[in-house]
Amino acid sequence: MVLVATVLAVVGGLPLGVLLHLTSPVGLNPKPVLNKVLGVIVDVVRSVPFVVLLVVLASFTRLLIGTSIGSSAVIVPLTIGAIPFFARLTQNALREVGFTVVEAAITTGSSRLRIVWTVLLGEARAALVGAVGVTAVALIGYAAMAGAIGGGGLGTTAIQDGYQGYDDRILYGSVVVLGLLAFAMQLITDRTAKLVDRRRTAAG
Repeated sequence: MVLVATVLAVVGGLPLGVLLHLTSPVGLNPKPVLNKVLGVIVDVVRSVPFVVLLVVLASFTRLLIGTSIGSSAVIVPLTIGAIPFFARLTQNALREVGFTVVEAAITTGSSRLRIVWTVLLGEARAALVGAVGVTAVALIGYAAMAGAIGGGGLGTTAIQDGYQGYDDRILYGSVVVLGLLAFAMQLITDRTAKLVDRRRTAAG
């Protein structure tokens, strides 16, 4: 659930985050109205608690894949909840790219697409990898919450077999495994971010 939702969140959130940055006042193509509309949509979806999002999207999920219960079904609200989350992280990462670097690319006559791909995304790649890690860790928590309504995975195991089944070993064991998964995911993305960090590479 988490891996698939993370990939889909990156696929959907990365272009949305780029668009938010490009249309912002400091972007390459400022469009205040479009930026405001996109920002409101992103913030509204991000503000909805995930448990509520599960219930609200139940009909849409059932229409899309035929069921609203189980691990496959939970991927839909996980993805929809994570896309705006990753989009904001992407926008923040791109905002940190130095204006002088972008300005230098503009003076050389680079196209807007080339500037986005090689300058903005290239310079922000370490921060973007870190954003993937933050999103994945958040999705581990969201996926566990889905267990409360039959979402499958470790959340269901902890709630049904552990809490409702009065088995503390399963309950606390599930919590430990979830914690280890989050720790491993964060460690992997932190290491990867260091490897792709241009500043560290240049210093080396």
